[in-house]
Amino acid sequence: MSNQLNGAYYGPSIPPPQPHRRHRNDSSCGFCSCLCGCFRGCCGCIFNCILSIICKILTTIIIIAVILGFLAWLIVRPNVIHFTATDASLSQFNFTKNNTLNYDLAVNITIRNPNRRVGVYYDSIETVAFYKDVAFGNQTLGGFFQHHKSTNFLNPVFKGEQVILLSSDQVSDFDKEKESGVYGIDVKILMNVRFKLGLFKSGKAKPKVRCDLQIPLKSGNGSSLSNVFQVTECDWDYKWRLFH
Repeated sequence: MSNQLNGAYYGPSIPPPQPHRRHRNDSSCGFCSCLCGCFRGCCGCIFNCILSIICKILTTIIIIAVILGFLAWLIVRPNVIHFTATDASLSQFNFTKNNTLNYDLAVNITIRNPNRRVGVYYDSIETVAFYKDVAFGNQTLGGFFQHHKSTNFLNPVFKGEQVILLSSDQVSDFDKEKESGVYGIDVKILMNVRFKLGLFKSGKAKPKVRCDLQIPLKSGNGSSLSNVFQVTECDWDYKWRLFH
């Protein structure tokens, strides 16, 4: 019994603890991840700062432009230039069976510049006459400068003959207008213009004006066969309503 107690029993031997090995790959990856996160954070911060500065600059430029534009409008107070057909004389307007139109038309158009500070250079002016949207005559007029608060006059004359193609419906409309003695004729004004404000001159623009006219045919003695011509306001092409 004593022999059994003298031999200490400790059970199976416990293996010695293994030394802890550092995982260099994990540590380096953690460092790289941290570095990349910091780099991304810095880049994002810098990008946001640059974007904020750009937005502030653009906002400032827009505000300054709006203020300057409003001040310029207060100083100049631009108004639309008025084109008015004050008179028209149609002494011949015959459409023959061989599609030839014989015409003799004279139109008086006034140009009123109501602006107090804006002048207009009309570098070139071309007038074109249309019937049923088909051009049958044109005339080029000389250029001029129109001072502010002034009125100028255009007197285009269209005379000759022109072959034009009209549909059956348009020929029918022509016959109806022939019976009434009043023809619907459009006169378009094509221009190259520049605007002057003090010493400043704008670049060239190419506006268009259209006069939709109802013109009575005159007899051989010069009197109208039916109605008297009505003074007609001309319209700017919708792309060139510069002063509305």
